[in-house]
Amino acid sequence: MSDAQDVLSIAAICAGAFFFFAGTVGLLRFPDPLCRLHALTNADNLGLGLVALGLLPRTDSVLAAFKLAAIWALVQLAGATTAQLIGRAARRKGPAA
Repeated sequence: MSDAQDVLSIAAICAGAFFFFAGTVGLLRFPDPLCRLHALTNADNLGLGLVALGLLPRTDSVLAAFKLAAIWALVQLAGATTAQLIGRAARRKGPAA
């Protein structure tokens, strides 16, 4: 593995970790559930995508790379579905007092 691939892999994984951290901060700091949900889902999806992108050059086979991409896609679908369900429930409940 070349040094350039190592540097790009480390940079992508660190950027992904930063987005995970930013999503956590948004979860703790934003005032209402819909803002928290928006910050968390966007940051987590981008963070996981960057981590998967950083791990792709380190895979040994095409099957392993496909598994990483499949995991990322499934988490995208699950995150979107969960966000819709939580958002709908928060909207039905109304504003928190």
